[in-house]
Amino acid sequence: MNKIRKGDEVIVLTGRDKGKRGSVSLRVDADHLVVEGVNMVKKHVRPNPLKGTTGGIVDKTMPIHQSNVAIFNPATGKADRVGIKLLADGNKVRVFKSSGEEIKA
Repeated sequence: MNKIRKGDEVIVLTGRDKGKRGSVSLRVDADHLVVEGVNMVKKHVRPNPLKGTTGGIVDKTMPIHQSNVAIFNPATGKADRVGIKLLADGNKVRVFKSSGEEIKA
């Protein structure tokens, strides 16, 4: 079970974008994820007339390692860690470590 999933609100802990918040838009692999508005780079793109794209310099969001982000807890307004709780019916749910409150996905 992934502790950080697509659609979660996260906050960046380290790097040049430290303190920025954004929503997870994609999980690239087991360790990397793409967060909207974080880790933006300028990429030089060659024009491709077959696809109808023009060339130039475009802003692109690059993946960031999941260890450099933490889930955002709206109740406290701070970053929080994620724990896994086993319910009585056998299902697993994600909870905030600080409060034990279930994470709404």
